[in-house]
Amino acid sequence: MSQDCFEPTNDYYLLCNTEEAWGIVLESLAAIGIVVTILFLLTLLWLMHKVQDCNRWSTLPTQFVFLLSVLGLFSLTFAFIVRLNLQTGPVRYFLFGVLFALCFSCLLAHASNLVKLVRGRGSFSWPTLLCIAIGLSLLQIIIAIEYVTLMMNRGPMFIHMTTNQLNIDFVVLLIYVLFLMALTFFVSKTIFCGPCEGWRYHGTYIFITMVFSIIIWVVWITMLLRGNPQLQQQPRWDDPVICIALVTNAWVFLLTYIVPEFYDLYCSCKQDNVFQAPTFQQSFKLETQNRSQARDSDGAEEDIALTSCGTPIQLQAVDPNQEYYIPRAKVNLHQDTGL
Repeated sequence: MSQDCFEPTNDYYLLCNTEEAWGIVLESLAAIGIVVTILFLLTLLWLMHKVQDCNRWSTLPTQFVFLLSVLGLFSLTFAFIVRLNLQTGPVRYFLFGVLFALCFSCLLAHASNLVKLVRGRGSFSWPTLLCIAIGLSLLQIIIAIEYVTLMMNRGPMFIHMTTNQLNIDFVVLLIYVLFLMALTFFVSKTIFCGPCEGWRYHGTYIFITMVFSIIIWVVWITMLLRGNPQLQQQPRWDDPVICIALVTNAWVFLLTYIVPEFYDLYCSCKQDNVFQAPTFQQSFKLETQNRSQARDSDGAEEDIALTSCGTPIQLQAVDPNQEYYIPRAKVNLHQDTGL
């Protein structure tokens, strides 16, 4: 790294500033989050081949997109540690809202699917859930593209805008994301009204995730628009506030939603492997045992029940004093001779 990096006027100064260590701490937490998210992605790909319940499997592609979005959130942290310039500005204003919109859309799609499952109905198919998650985030993508296009047309003028104007633009750009948060929160509450208690636990994970996310967003928006100006720390605290909220919310996604979901998924796969017994070998073994018991007992006086392929076969008692004969087929001479 060049010596200019250690100058306070350099855009990359906060990446290595030891006096204000928030940049180093947050980039370390973001780097750890990137590694953990990649491990979860690989684990999800491994579990996809072991899940046998179609209701559980239908949400796995949506959760894969969710993990990709969380990975993007951790990576976006570095764009807020680096100072605002012509390169980091469009990245901030575009990816922040789009990645959060994808995360909340995936949670909303999963919550909508759980609303059906807790009422005893069938699950959505995985293409339907994936289309719901991506479709709900399309509006935020369009809004972000339009704003970034206007920003790029301004050129370097947006850097010379007042800090208050930039912060207001940033929050207004996220109004649709706030709508998705509120909608996901209310949908997750309806999951507790269903009669099927087995699916309520998944709704609890989404509900807790949304509660923490709403608290984080209320705090950082309040600090950005009112707290920092009143404390006379604007714009010094603006980037740290947004960056802390970004990393914290990404870790909330992992700890309150992904970790319990993966634990339940692992337990269900383990139970499926335990109950998936070789039925043919079991029935053949049982049939062999019954046959051996039949030879040792007096078969002429007892009824012996054998099991073949899981179906009991009742054998009648045989009288040794009675004569039995095998019926033979009769030949029609008229048909053979053509008469």
